[in-house]
Amino acid sequence: MHLEQTGSGFPVLFVHEAIADSRMWEPQWRSFADRYRLLRVDLAGFGQTPIERLPLTHASDVIALLDELGIEETAVVGGSMGGRVSLELAVARPELVKALVLMDSGLPSGIEWSEGMREQWAAENAAVERGDFDAAVEITLRMWVDGPRRQPSDVDPRVRTAVAEMQRRALELQEPHWEDGDEELLVPDVADRLGEVRPPTLVIVGEEDYDEMQAVARKLAAEIPDARLETIPGAAHIPSLERPELFDPLVLSFLQSVLS
Repeated sequence: MHLEQTGSGFPVLFVHEAIADSRMWEPQWRSFADRYRLLRVDLAGFGQTPIERLPLTHASDVIALLDELGIEETAVVGGSMGGRVSLELAVARPELVKALVLMDSGLPSGIEWSEGMREQWAAENAAVERGDFDAAVEITLRMWVDGPRRQPSDVDPRVRTAVAEMQRRALELQEPHWEDGDEELLVPDVADRLGEVRPPTLVIVGEEDYDEMQAVARKLAAEIPDARLETIPGAAHIPSLERPELFDPLVLSFLQSVLS
């Protein structure tokens, strides 16, 4: 698994979304490094980590890497799929996670997706199956970068370009395994075990993200014992990339309060 490290101090691990890779944390890579030892990874099928075996085991892979590095305690910042992976870490290895930041986090179950969302996923799947990566990437951008209430012109083109590059790379790695690339979850019922999440948790959601993601954020904040919810305006599914000037101070203040 591709790993980058920078900075020094208490370790903070960044786990990316399913529409991106470790490059999505570039703003934080600059602004957090003078305070903490930062780690960011590319999960299998993203960025610089190819798929070498199936099923995928993202959470187990991250734990194995931390154990290999000798890291006994870390703060974890996860977005979307990376948020779900981070929750698995917190439940499976509670001694490992000292602080948790969940940004527009996903859950493996319990989300009532609208018919419109399912139709967009079907269109994306069909585009990948016919080899039209351009169409598949644009569907992803319209869904998750623009969000349900904005037009492409409302979003910083640099953000759209960055996510497009990361998503195209993911499709290149994943397309050969598109039909059989299932993931074996470390904690399949994590959505029902949120009460077991012990570290202080900051739940963040972009104001322009889907209603379903807003509902997940509220669920996390309500069911994780020591959690609070913050909404970032002017951002959809990746507030850390779209509005780092709001995301960074919020997370740094939280980490300072927990880790100091």
